[in-house]
Amino acid sequence: MAKATTAPLESELIVEQIQIGPMANFTYLVGSRATRQVAVVDPAWDIDGLLRHIAERDYDLTAALATHYHPDHVGGGMRGHDIVGVAELLAKHPVKVYVNRAEAAGLRKVTGLSESDLVKVDSGEKLAVGPVEVEFLHTPGHTPGSQCFRVKNTLVSGDTLFIDGCGRVDLPGSDAEQMYHSLQKLKSLPDDTLLLPGHNYSAVPHATLEETKKTNAYLAVADLTTWRQVMG
Repeated sequence: MAKATTAPLESELIVEQIQIGPMANFTYLVGSRATRQVAVVDPAWDIDGLLRHIAERDYDLTAALATHYHPDHVGGGMRGHDIVGVAELLAKHPVKVYVNRAEAAGLRKVTGLSESDLVKVDSGEKLAVGPVEVEFLHTPGHTPGSQCFRVKNTLVSGDTLFIDGCGRVDLPGSDAEQMYHSLQKLKSLPDDTLLLPGHNYSAVPHATLEETKKTNAYLAVADLTTWRQVMG
């Protein structure tokens, strides 16, 4: 497991960005310094390492959050390999997995989790991790139930928005027009929002939304007609 970094955020927040696995995935810990309660975002690749990391910092893991159901983010079979993920996490540290309602069936199919393991959420709902609120934002396009997590002035964006790009829309369940509308939703957030993507695909691991708008060509597309042309 790669070394965790802490984003420059409000002092009461725990936000750790952890690069993990051979596909440059980012897993995140989000929570409260006051209570030490945290939620883990997209736990995969090295569950034992993540749990050791949590224990070493005396964090209290209370929830797992899934941005989407692809195995490199939540575990399961992928390209002939079995990736550990939320199923292995729950076997060792039972918590609920929070997933967008439209993504629940896909997550169960990929991971083998049961209905009772999941909490299905809708866009705009919030989860309290100690005194810290996590807001769920439905951002379909990469998958039907892709979601981002907004914590104060921070956005954990999964595979919806990267520093220099966006998630693929040529996979089963993807939808290019939904991705356009999801990016417009994220583009409307305050410029000082700190963007924390699902993969380390850029020269920097995180950036403000203002900085991202200057370099990300997908956010510069002004209308749906142009978007259709860009996406082929």
